[in-house]
Amino acid sequence: MREDMNDQHSKSSAIPGFLYREVARSAAESIRKENKNHLVIADGNNVGNEPIPELADLNIAQSCRGYFPHAISHYKAPWANKDPDNLPMPKYPGQVGGQYLDRTLLEKYYKPWIDLKNKGVGVHCGECGCWNKTPHDVFLAWFGDVVDILSSNKIGFALWEFIGDFGILNSGRADVDYEDWHGYKLDKKLLNLIQKK
Repeated sequence: MREDMNDQHSKSSAIPGFLYREVARSAAESIRKENKNHLVIADGNNVGNEPIPELADLNIAQSCRGYFPHAISHYKAPWANKDPDNLPMPKYPGQVGGQYLDRTLLEKYYKPWIDLKNKGVGVHCGECGCWNKTPHDVFLAWFGDVVDILSSNKIGFALWEFIGDFGILNSGRADVDYEDWHGYKLDKKLLNLIQKK
């Protein structure tokens, strides 16, 4: 199941759990020599997509990502797609290429993170958002579910950026009715969505 969900990442992106544990343990020990109460967070494995069970007993929080599936979050992003101009139009919910994208799919993706959090390990979504070429209504429908799944499971999240292509301000989306906010173009619908959580 995880391989299917992470088709945009190769298995070579994952670091063996025992090795990740040794590096994280050593780093956490060094940090805590300076400040024994310092919060330590490790990025999830496989580019933030998978929890690292080998760290669960080390008092190290873990950070997931909020970009799944890339067919929505990175639609037409040239750095993430080999042929960005020939991608199927994202829909949510809906069939995109060979996969039906809906809340059930997202819940399956985040379940390992929720399970980890329920075992007492701190979990945070360290990056999330959507590049500005995804239609705004599709982005908001998808992101509303992402944020709701995270928030309802008491998992905090951070947008990739505040100002810019993934941001609330000056995103450069062509299909947003922006409001002026101190000279910036504000995506009020996106702001309202995340303020609800």
